[in-house]
Amino acid sequence: MRKTDRSVGFEMSESMADPRADSRRTAILEAALRVFSRFGYHLTSIDHLAAAAQTSKGGIYFHFPSKQALFLALLDRAASQLRARVEAAMVAAPDPVAKADAALRTVLHVFAAHRDLARLLLVETLGAGREFHQRRLQLQDEFVSLIRQQLDAAVAAGSISPLDTALAARVWFGALNEVVTAWVLAERPGTLEEVYPTLRSLLLRSIGMLTEAQL
Repeated sequence: MRKTDRSVGFEMSESMADPRADSRRTAILEAALRVFSRFGYHLTSIDHLAAAAQTSKGGIYFHFPSKQALFLALLDRAASQLRARVEAAMVAAPDPVAKADAALRTVLHVFAAHRDLARLLLVETLGAGREFHQRRLQLQDEFVSLIRQQLDAAVAAGSISPLDTALAARVWFGALNEVVTAWVLAERPGTLEEVYPTLRSLLLRSIGMLTEAQL
């Protein structure tokens, strides 16, 4: 894990009655993120997870009945935290197009600081199995829906010309997904945020926003 992985406050938290159980469960999830990202789902064993979390196999099973359950919990928690960050950024944006732009910028910023998280959500779920792949598609559709809502609002406000917002939102997500996935898989990745100005310009042009003055 890079030094920046804990620098922007992206931490998984649980709300449970016992603070000690809360702390141990969180530690297991954080360790699991590193291990699954390094070895992949199929090559990761409970022994790997227990060693990384500095607990026993029984300690893992106390909180999660199986490796599958742990991976799903990790996936859901990471997606929930990411969505919360995205929605907070959208609230602060002044208009629908700016909100959609803020959503993409926030995802890039979070993934840039948490490469393990990006690998988990965009790469490891692909080969983990059908159940995980379906959950990934569900999460993808939720994010696409957030973008579409803002594009629909922009059309209604007259900020952009009428267009197929469902397709446009999926194109926006697809472009972001491709850029981040390529960065995750690169042996010597550059700085992810550096691609955003060009990506932003291309996406704005795709909905008829040709100049910065139109924002």
